[in-house]
Amino acid sequence: MMVNLVLAASAFAILHLLVSGTPLRGALVRRLGEGPYRGVFSLATLVTLVWMARSYSAAFASDNVWLWQWRMAQHAAAPIMLVAFLLAVPGIASRNPASVGQERVLQGDSEARGVQRITRHPFLWGVAIWAAFHIAANGDVASIVLFATFLIVAVIGTRSIDRKRSRALGAVWTAYEARTSNLPFAAIAQGRNRLVLREIGWWRPLLALALFALVVTLHPRLFGAYPLPGMAD
Repeated sequence: MMVNLVLAASAFAILHLLVSGTPLRGALVRRLGEGPYRGVFSLATLVTLVWMARSYSAAFASDNVWLWQWRMAQHAAAPIMLVAFLLAVPGIASRNPASVGQERVLQGDSEARGVQRITRHPFLWGVAIWAAFHIAANGDVASIVLFATFLIVAVIGTRSIDRKRSRALGAVWTAYEARTSNLPFAAIAQGRNRLVLREIGWWRPLLALALFALVVTLHPRLFGAYPLPGMAD
Protein backbone atom coordinates (compact mmCIF):
# COMPACT_ATOMS: atom_id res chain seq x y z
CA MET A 1 0.00 0.00 0.00
CA MET A 2 2.80 2.41 0.89
CA VAL A 3 4.53 1.69 -2.42
CA ASN A 4 1.41 2.77 -4.31
CA LEU A 5 1.35 6.03 -2.37
CA VAL A 6 5.01 6.68 -3.15
CA LEU A 7 4.34 6.02 -6.85
CA ALA A 8 1.35 8.38 -6.86
CA ALA A 9 3.30 11.09 -5.02
CA SER A 10 6.23 10.67 -7.42
CA ALA A 11 3.92 11.00 -10.42
CA PHE A 12 2.46 14.23 -9.01
CA ALA A 13 5.91 15.67 -8.29
CA ILE A 14 7.28 14.69 -11.71
CA LEU A 15 4.28 16.23 -13.43
CA HIS A 16 4.80 19.59 -11.72
CA LEU A 17 8.58 19.76 -11.34
CA LEU A 18 9.91 17.91 -14.38
CA VAL A 19 7.18 18.78 -16.88
CA SER A 20 5.56 22.08 -15.94
CA GLY A 21 8.74 23.51 -14.44
CA THR A 22 11.18 22.73 -17.27
CA PRO A 23 11.69 23.46 -20.99
CA LEU A 24 9.69 20.29 -21.65
CA ARG A 25 6.58 22.40 -21.07
CA GLY A 26 7.53 24.71 -23.91
CA ALA A 27 8.11 21.76 -26.23
CA LEU A 28 4.70 20.30 -25.37
CA VAL A 29 2.99 23.67 -25.83
CA ARG A 30 4.57 24.04 -29.27
CA ARG A 31 3.37 20.59 -30.23
CA LEU A 32 -0.11 20.65 -28.66
CA GLY A 33 -0.94 24.34 -28.35
CA GLU A 34 -1.38 26.32 -25.12
CA GLY A 35 -5.07 25.46 -24.60
CA PRO A 36 -4.81 21.70 -25.24
CA TYR A 37 -1.65 21.51 -23.11
CA ARG A 38 -3.40 23.14 -20.15
CA GLY A 39 -6.35 20.79 -20.58
CA VAL A 40 -4.14 17.69 -20.61
CA PHE A 41 -2.05 18.99 -17.71
CA SER A 42 -5.17 19.75 -15.62
CA LEU A 43 -6.58 16.30 -16.30
CA ALA A 44 -3.27 14.65 -15.41
CA THR A 45 -3.12 16.69 -12.20
CA LEU A 46 -6.65 15.61 -11.26
CA VAL A 47 -5.85 11.95 -11.95
CA THR A 48 -2.69 12.03 -9.83
CA LEU A 49 -4.51 13.83 -7.00
CA VAL A 50 -7.23 11.17 -6.93
CA TRP A 51 -4.57 8.46 -7.08
CA MET A 52 -2.70 10.08 -4.17
CA ALA A 53 -5.86 10.45 -2.07
CA ARG A 54 -6.92 6.83 -2.56
CA SER A 55 -3.39 5.53 -1.99
CA TYR A 56 -3.01 7.63 1.15
CA SER A 57 -6.23 6.28 2.65
CA ALA A 58 -5.13 2.71 1.95
CA ALA A 59 -1.59 3.24 3.26
CA PHE A 60 -2.76 5.08 6.37
CA ALA A 61 -5.03 2.17 7.30
CA SER A 62 -2.60 -0.67 6.52
CA ASP A 63 1.21 -0.72 6.71
CA ASN A 64 1.59 2.74 8.20
CA VAL A 65 4.24 3.55 10.83
CA TRP A 66 4.09 6.35 13.39
CA LEU A 67 7.38 8.18 13.96
CA TRP A 68 6.12 10.83 16.39
CA GLN A 69 2.94 12.33 17.83
CA TRP A 70 2.53 16.06 18.47
CA ARG A 71 -0.05 16.11 21.23
CA MET A 72 -0.44 19.90 21.16
CA ALA A 73 -1.17 20.00 17.42
CA GLN A 74 -4.84 20.87 17.92
CA HIS A 75 -3.91 23.96 19.92
CA ALA A 76 -1.59 25.21 17.16
CA ALA A 77 -3.91 24.33 14.27
CA ALA A 78 -6.16 27.40 14.30
CA PRO A 79 -3.55 30.19 14.04
CA ILE A 80 -1.29 28.29 11.62
CA MET A 81 -4.11 27.20 9.32
CA LEU A 82 -5.66 30.67 9.41
CA VAL A 83 -2.40 32.08 8.08
CA ALA A 84 -2.42 29.46 5.32
CA PHE A 85 -6.01 30.28 4.34
CA LEU A 86 -5.43 34.05 4.53
CA LEU A 87 -2.59 33.67 2.03
CA ALA A 88 -4.02 31.00 -0.27
CA VAL A 89 -7.60 32.24 -0.71
CA PRO A 90 -6.82 35.92 -1.45
CA GLY A 91 -4.02 34.63 -3.66
CA ILE A 92 -6.49 32.70 -5.79
CA ALA A 93 -9.07 35.50 -5.68
CA SER A 94 -6.66 38.21 -6.86
CA ARG A 95 -5.12 38.96 -10.22
CA ASN A 96 -1.54 37.73 -10.06
CA PRO A 97 1.07 37.74 -12.85
CA ALA A 98 2.55 34.58 -11.34
CA SER A 99 -0.71 32.68 -11.92
CA VAL A 100 -1.44 30.63 -15.03
CA GLY A 101 -2.73 32.76 -17.88
CA GLN A 102 -2.37 36.08 -16.00
CA GLU A 103 1.04 37.16 -17.27
CA ARG A 104 -0.53 40.19 -18.99
CA VAL A 105 -1.36 41.73 -15.61
CA LEU A 106 2.13 43.27 -15.69
CA GLN A 107 1.84 44.87 -19.11
CA GLY A 108 2.95 48.45 -18.62
CA ASP A 109 2.79 48.20 -14.82
CA SER A 110 5.27 46.39 -12.57
CA GLU A 111 3.63 47.49 -9.31
CA ALA A 112 2.58 44.79 -6.83
CA ARG A 113 -0.82 45.17 -5.20
CA GLY A 114 -2.86 43.49 -2.49
CA VAL A 115 -1.62 40.17 -1.21
CA GLN A 116 1.21 40.22 -3.81
CA ARG A 117 2.87 42.85 -1.60
CA ILE A 118 3.29 40.07 0.97
CA THR A 119 4.58 37.45 -1.48
CA ARG A 120 4.57 36.89 -5.23
CA HIS A 121 3.19 33.42 -4.61
CA PRO A 122 0.50 33.63 -1.89
CA PHE A 123 -1.37 30.48 -2.92
CA LEU A 124 1.74 28.30 -3.04
CA TRP A 125 2.94 29.60 0.34
CA GLY A 126 -0.50 28.88 1.78
CA VAL A 127 -0.18 25.32 0.50
CA ALA A 128 3.37 25.07 1.89
CA ILE A 129 2.26 26.20 5.38
CA TRP A 130 -0.71 23.80 5.28
CA ALA A 131 1.51 20.89 4.23
CA ALA A 132 4.29 21.62 6.72
CA PHE A 133 1.82 21.79 9.60
CA HIS A 134 0.22 18.48 8.62
CA ILE A 135 3.62 16.79 8.52
CA ALA A 136 4.39 18.02 12.04
CA ALA A 137 0.91 17.30 13.36
CA ASN A 138 0.58 13.73 12.06
CA GLY A 139 4.04 12.19 12.30
CA ASP A 140 3.20 8.97 10.40
CA VAL A 141 4.97 7.77 7.27
CA ALA A 142 1.92 7.95 5.00
CA SER A 143 1.23 11.56 6.00
CA ILE A 144 4.88 12.50 5.61
CA VAL A 145 4.94 11.12 2.06
CA LEU A 146 1.69 12.84 1.10
CA PHE A 147 2.23 16.25 2.63
CA ALA A 148 5.97 16.42 1.92
CA THR A 149 5.08 16.03 -1.75
CA PHE A 150 2.81 19.09 -1.60
CA LEU A 151 5.41 21.01 0.42
CA ILE A 152 8.24 20.29 -2.01
CA VAL A 153 6.15 21.01 -5.10
CA ALA A 154 4.86 24.29 -3.61
CA VAL A 155 8.24 25.63 -2.47
CA ILE A 156 10.16 24.59 -5.58
CA GLY A 157 7.21 25.74 -7.67
CA THR A 158 7.71 29.34 -6.54
CA ARG A 159 11.25 29.29 -7.93
CA SER A 160 10.16 27.55 -11.09
CA ILE A 161 7.47 30.15 -11.78
CA ASP A 162 9.95 32.97 -11.20
CA ARG A 163 12.31 31.48 -13.78
CA LYS A 164 9.51 30.97 -16.34
CA ARG A 165 8.19 34.50 -15.90
CA SER A 166 11.70 35.93 -16.14
CA ARG A 167 12.23 34.19 -19.47
CA ALA A 168 8.82 35.23 -20.78
CA LEU A 169 8.56 38.82 -19.50
CA GLY A 170 12.17 39.93 -19.16
CA ALA A 171 12.71 43.41 -17.73
CA VAL A 172 9.07 43.81 -16.66
CA TRP A 173 9.33 40.76 -14.41
CA THR A 174 12.74 41.87 -13.13
CA ALA A 175 11.20 45.17 -12.03
CA TYR A 176 8.29 43.32 -10.40
CA GLU A 177 10.70 40.99 -8.56
CA ALA A 178 12.61 44.01 -7.25
CA ARG A 179 9.42 45.29 -5.58
CA THR A 180 8.23 41.94 -4.22
CA SER A 181 9.56 38.84 -2.50
CA ASN A 182 9.12 35.12 -2.75
CA LEU A 183 9.36 34.62 1.03
CA PRO A 184 6.27 36.13 2.70
CA PHE A 185 6.82 39.61 4.18
CA ALA A 186 10.51 39.71 3.18
CA ALA A 187 10.10 42.67 0.79
CA ILE A 188 8.07 44.55 3.41
CA ALA A 189 10.68 43.86 6.11
CA GLN A 190 13.43 45.05 3.76
CA GLY A 191 11.59 48.27 2.92
CA ARG A 192 11.05 47.35 -0.73
CA ASN A 193 7.28 47.28 -0.28
CA ARG A 194 4.57 48.05 2.25
CA LEU A 195 1.39 46.36 3.39
CA VAL A 196 -1.79 48.03 2.10
CA LEU A 197 -4.76 46.20 3.59
CA ARG A 198 -7.38 48.16 1.64
CA GLU A 199 -5.99 46.68 -1.58
CA ILE A 200 -6.74 43.19 -0.30
CA GLY A 201 -10.27 44.32 0.48
CA TRP A 202 -12.75 42.93 2.99
CA TRP A 203 -14.36 40.11 1.01
CA ARG A 204 -11.21 38.09 0.32
CA PRO A 205 -10.25 37.67 4.02
CA LEU A 206 -13.93 37.04 4.81
CA LEU A 207 -14.05 34.32 2.16
CA ALA A 208 -10.87 32.81 3.62
CA LEU A 209 -12.43 32.76 7.11
CA ALA A 210 -15.63 31.20 5.77
CA LEU A 211 -13.73 28.45 3.96
CA PHE A 212 -11.58 27.88 7.04
CA ALA A 213 -14.71 27.44 9.17
CA LEU A 214 -16.20 25.08 6.57
CA VAL A 215 -13.07 22.92 6.48
CA VAL A 216 -12.89 22.80 10.29
CA THR A 217 -16.55 21.75 10.45
CA LEU A 218 -16.26 19.05 7.77
CA HIS A 219 -12.77 17.83 8.75
CA PRO A 220 -13.93 15.08 11.17
CA ARG A 221 -16.41 13.70 8.64
CA LEU A 222 -14.08 13.89 5.63
CA PHE A 223 -10.77 12.95 7.25
CA GLY A 224 -11.68 11.31 10.54
CA ALA A 225 -9.71 13.81 12.68
CA TYR A 226 -10.78 16.67 14.93
CA PRO A 227 -8.63 19.69 14.04
CA LEU A 228 -9.43 21.88 17.04
CA PRO A 229 -9.51 21.13 20.79
CA GLY A 230 -12.95 20.41 22.25
CA MET A 231 -14.54 19.38 18.96
CA ALA A 232 -14.83 15.74 19.99
CA ASP A 233 -16.59 16.59 23.26
